[in-house]
Amino acid sequence: MKYEEWEPHYKAILADFGWTPEGDEAAARLLSSLLPATSPGLEKVEELIRGRDVIVCGKAPTLEKDIEKIDWWYKYTVIAADGSVSPLLRQGIVPDIVVSDLDGSHEDLLKADANGAIILAHAHADNVESVKSLVPRLKHVVGTTQAQPLENVYNFGGFSDGDRCVFLAKEFGAKSIKIIGFDLDDTNVTPKKLKKLKWARKLLKLLNVEL
Repeated sequence: MKYEEWEPHYKAILADFGWTPEGDEAAARLLSSLLPATSPGLEKVEELIRGRDVIVCGKAPTLEKDIEKIDWWYKYTVIAADGSVSPLLRQGIVPDIVVSDLDGSHEDLLKADANGAIILAHAHADNVESVKSLVPRLKHVVGTTQAQPLENVYNFGGFSDGDRCVFLAKEFGAKSIKIIGFDLDDTNVTPKKLKKLKWARKLLKLLNVEL
């Protein structure tokens, strides 16, 4: 998704949460300064997704049961939202790509990275310290933002980790997208999280993706 298409949705999200873009933009600049001028991992991301069957893993409590229902993991490219990395690793599954705003287990993110996962590290106004501490330690990293993209920090659309996984799969031409570990009807969450789930549903409808 081009930024011109994403920007109206981003502005609506900012307005809904009462945020301004300046913090996101500053975080993106910081992330950019920690990355090489070009992102070699981006070519690998496309190789992993283009024309492939993709599983997107969210971090809902249903994830572990959903994992058990997938018989042929080797057939899929696995794109994991941050919070799903730990349960996947416990099952012996190393995701191919992790979409993360760095609020999950740093130890498990580093473990996935060490085992070849590409980490799409997402910078926003609230995670600057994690960006500073974790990004320099990652070997396979691509920078992302929800604000205006920079030369080496990309915006493929999406807001929370889970829906950004799906936007990524769409952007790079996945053959099919299977979604597990998503529960957009979960009401046992904070009001802020509930609002994020509503936005995730709205954004996924833009992609005509079935949950």
